[in-house]
Amino acid sequence: TGLNFSTLGVFLTVFTLFLDFMKRRRKWSRYPPGPVSLPFIGTMLYIDFQNPHHSFKQLHKKFGNIFSLQNCWTNMVVLNGYKAVKEALVHRSEDFADRPLVIAQLIAWCPFPFLGRRSICRFYRFDYDDETFKKLLHLFENLVNVVPILLRIPGVPQKVFRGQKEFMDFIDVLIKKHMETWNPADIRDFTDAFLKEMEKAEKSGFNYNNLRLVTTTSITLRWALLYILLHPEIQSKVQAEIDNVIGRERSPTMEDQVNMPYTNAVIHETQRLGDVFPTGLPHMTYRDTELQGFFIPKGTTIITNLSSVLKDETVWEKPNEFYPEHFLDANGQFVKPEAFLPFSAGRRVCLGEQLARMELFIFFTTLLQKFTFVLPKDQPRPQEDGHFALTRSPHPFLLQAIPR
Repeated sequence: TGLNFSTLGVFLTVFTLFLDFMKRRRKWSRYPPGPVSLPFIGTMLYIDFQNPHHSFKQLHKKFGNIFSLQNCWTNMVVLNGYKAVKEALVHRSEDFADRPLVIAQLIAWCPFPFLGRRSICRFYRFDYDDETFKKLLHLFENLVNVVPILLRIPGVPQKVFRGQKEFMDFIDVLIKKHMETWNPADIRDFTDAFLKEMEKAEKSGFNYNNLRLVTTTSITLRWALLYILLHPEIQSKVQAEIDNVIGRERSPTMEDQVNMPYTNAVIHETQRLGDVFPTGLPHMTYRDTELQGFFIPKGTTIITNLSSVLKDETVWEKPNEFYPEHFLDANGQFVKPEAFLPFSAGRRVCLGEQLARMELFIFFTTLLQKFTFVLPKDQPRPQEDGHFALTRSPHPFLLQAIPR
């Protein structure tokens, strides 16, 4: 009996290893190169999941603009640099139009992408012991604590989607209360400010559906404040343009943007160097395709290394420095290079990009119209690098807002 169990154990081990090998082996001669794939885990040991874009940068140097990875048995291809990403997402958009199943489900049910406790407080003002705030956090945590792989388990997606509806219903109640008590002369929080913009222009993008959504604006604003804190001469130029075009009395509007090329350039440079979405959301090949001489089969997960595009040395004059002139022509007018892809490109471009631009312009210009930001006395120089947790955010830092 012991011999039979030993034989069975050896057979199962050999069979499992053979199955793993068949799953991981590369069947295509022109498939992109990549690091050695290990049994069962694939190439996961080569990736620092705390900073995946840093790992991609090292692999990019070794294997080139297009390289392959394996997440267990899932084939993945990483695209680096402006040319590779543009060819895939713009020129061959149909070939790369799919999303991995789990990502598609997450996009469908996640109403507040990358929202955290602090972001909730920015959009609705609560005390920490407020019962409404506690319920909102409970509903939100029920959503985000679901590990994506669990969505494949029967019954789990239904629970998640039910939670999403309850969450959005709760948000609707909060918005309704704000609308009932709204006073344009007393702006209490972001929601009140948004309602004020809705009243000005219905077609501006400030509408009820967009009010239910949270963008990455708050993170980008933190990057903007960090950069002007570190570059006071740039802050002075922005304030001079604000004073010249808007003045200090009336509030900024989106109509002012066309007359403020330097401010617009600073905002876009913040998005470029801040690099909030270093890798973007995964795509998947809809059918067999070729890219720069490599064969990529149908069903392959595609990672677009947006960080490599925003810091592509062949495109940007000073890719690793804060340099608003990247977005200005010789006459000081605003220009947007094609390689500016902070949210992705092509058919799967971020639908909130236009709203994000409007929010950034309004909030950034309002802040610099009213305040000058300086580093408090005895405070060390803030770190310019960020930390990664789904999005790339600046490390915590202190600043002082001096009324103008």
